[in-house]
Amino acid sequence: MNLQALLPSYSKQPNANYIYRFTVFTPVYNRADTLERVFKSLENQTFKDFELVIINDGSTDNSHDVIESLIKTASFPINYINNAVNKHKMACFFQAIHLAQGEFILPFDSDDACVPKALELLSKEYDEIPDALKPNISGVTVLCEDQNGNLVGKAFEKQPYYSNTFLSSREHLEATEKWGFTKTSVLKGIQVNEAIFAKGYIPEGIIWELIAKEGFQTKYVNHILRIYYLDSENAISIQNHKKDAFGMALYSLCILNWFYKDYFLKYPSLFIKRILTLLRAAYYLNYPLKSYVNAINPFLLKVLFIIGWPFKKLLKNT
Repeated sequence: MNLQALLPSYSKQPNANYIYRFTVFTPVYNRADTLERVFKSLENQTFKDFELVIINDGSTDNSHDVIESLIKTASFPINYINNAVNKHKMACFFQAIHLAQGEFILPFDSDDACVPKALELLSKEYDEIPDALKPNISGVTVLCEDQNGNLVGKAFEKQPYYSNTFLSSREHLEATEKWGFTKTSVLKGIQVNEAIFAKGYIPEGIIWELIAKEGFQTKYVNHILRIYYLDSENAISIQNHKKDAFGMALYSLCILNWFYKDYFLKYPSLFIKRILTLLRAAYYLNYPLKSYVNAINPFLLKVLFIIGWPFKKLLKNT
């Protein structure tokens, strides 16, 4: 198995004409009871130049019926896809990227809400970016609050703060739940091997780290625009290492290969942790040592992985 061939790549896309400013993307899996607040949030937007791409990903509840009912009363354009089989969120995201007719893509979870001025302020923040910087900006990211009005994480110390996913998570240690859009043209430039979609959960971070690798920056601002509903499913994250092993292996390989040259000396512990995560994932995956060694580019990291291989079982519960 050529694991490195499963990592995403990027190629710049030609300029395109878009119909809308935003494509709001909502993936749905068994969220019949929360979908109404998504539609209400979008109905209440002061900025109307958007479409909704909503993908029901093989739900087993009555989400499909609820979506069809809500569509009938919506005043904004909607592109609805009803997947017969569950494909997982990452596959749905790339479905939405392919369908998007907006200049920016804004993921909006099926159990969340946002303030009425969310799209207006996101658009304004992009417009205020200096023209010289805009070609290198992939999008804008803002803050979230929970349903009780409490800020999730901490505000950014600098305003505006220009960085990327890789660096911001090192520089802004409270980089928990955030929200923002990405240029559609950037997302359409990402190529993925669709074979990964049949292997369970794939972290979205793979996409954001690739965008960082390609030199794009994000504008981070302290507007609190998304309402992130905490419940028993997302307030406490209990990771299933066996179920998530393939996705975490890919994510670890991305970090190890893409950022080693520029950042190993500055953040050595990050790379050590990623080696350990890859070893733990390898315990659950049926690939030989050679597959991983061939997939890791830096020689030092190859050696560390080989040394750790006999002990990977010890990491299964960490």
